[in-house]
Amino acid sequence: MFGYITINKPELKIKDYNRYHSFYCGLCRTLKEKYGFLGQMTLTYDMTFLILLLTSLYEPKEEHSEHHCIVHPVKKHAMLVNEVTQYAADMNIILAYHNLKDDWQDEKKFKAYVGSAALKGKYEKIQQQYPRQCKVIEESLMQLGQYEFSNEKNLDLVSGCFGNLMAELFLYREDVWEETLRKFGFFLGKFIYLLDAYLDVEEDIKTKSYNPLKWIKDDENYEEFCKEMLVMMIAEASTRFEQLPCVQDGEILRNILYGGVWNEYNKKQNKDQNKDQNKDLNGKEKVEKNDRSI
Repeated sequence: MFGYITINKPELKIKDYNRYHSFYCGLCRTLKEKYGFLGQMTLTYDMTFLILLLTSLYEPKEEHSEHHCIVHPVKKHAMLVNEVTQYAADMNIILAYHNLKDDWQDEKKFKAYVGSAALKGKYEKIQQQYPRQCKVIEESLMQLGQYEFSNEKNLDLVSGCFGNLMAELFLYREDVWEETLRKFGFFLGKFIYLLDAYLDVEEDIKTKSYNPLKWIKDDENYEEFCKEMLVMMIAEASTRFEQLPCVQDGEILRNILYGGVWNEYNKKQNKDQNKDQNKDLNGKEKVEKNDRSI
């Protein structure tokens, strides 16, 4: 369900892209140092956004370094880390552990069993450090699982579970920004869940998997409804973001919120449009062929 909160690269300045990539590489290295190769494999763009947002808000001291890595073994890459990077790495492991655990319980994927077993000890240590986040995340995922089991059709209820999860995750400190950060995370979480459902609905129908959108997939205004729903969620999140005093990296954050989050949606729209054009061309060719045969 992750990987949607990323940059719109063509619209990003080179200096901003380099800074974004430095935080991404810094998170990757932190995951490896704290949790080994398996931890490094859980890396997501979503947590890079979390780092940028909380860094912009709280302005912690940053550490710059350059290192080789497996992906880039020849040339050293710039890396930026701070105290938020450590927090994001821990949250990344929490989400990865639950994702692997769910994959094993739902689909009996052996790799998921091995991965969740390997992360269990690490998760339990994080749980001691962040009991509030772990408690809410566990409760939210449990409630979501119950909704899925009962084939809940209420989009607000099911997406709200993931909204509650993300609201807690974005709350790095319980301070004056608590309410705004919670609401921001809540609506961003709902956007992520609904976007994931929209992108997966056709495959979920084929595999008879749960998806809250499959009951309305054949409605005449389905596409328009989904677009309006997604716009509403990201607009609510963006409104809360604009209430935060995020000056540093503001251009990167807005690039993501107003552009990057739509990358996968736009890819699907383009793919569907190409399919329709190919169908029209094939239909036209068949008609012309029949006309020539007559």
